[in-house]
Amino acid sequence: MKKKLLGTGEKGFRPVRKIKIALKGLYLAIVFDVSVSSKVILSTVVLAVFVYVNQWIDFTIVLVATCIMITAEIFNTAIEMLCDFIEEKENEKIGMIKDMLAGGVGLSIFTWYVVIALESYKIYRLLF
Repeated sequence: MKKKLLGTGEKGFRPVRKIKIALKGLYLAIVFDVSVSSKVILSTVVLAVFVYVNQWIDFTIVLVATCIMITAEIFNTAIEMLCDFIEEKENEKIGMIKDMLAGGVGLSIFTWYVVIALESYKIYRLLF
């Protein structure tokens, strides 16, 4: 898509191309980032149980928490890779950027863990 402000890009809007690029990025994150793939597997199991017992509000809560956590992980990985590409040597300023990223991702992971724990407890009480 042509970017008017920058004067770059291609003419025309190609939504299928954008979806393919987004899916490729998600695939790369799941395949090459162990922290993302392990959380996707756990979330998928919990989501499958909620589908099985028809608990759609709980399903939605877990889905939203998982998507937020995966988004944070992907942003973290992308920005860390960009920082490493720009400066291969140790740099105090880049270290601060990475620390801030880790704090944001840590918060999203903590929230995800709380949601998974509470919803898993609900599943346990439903099934047993």
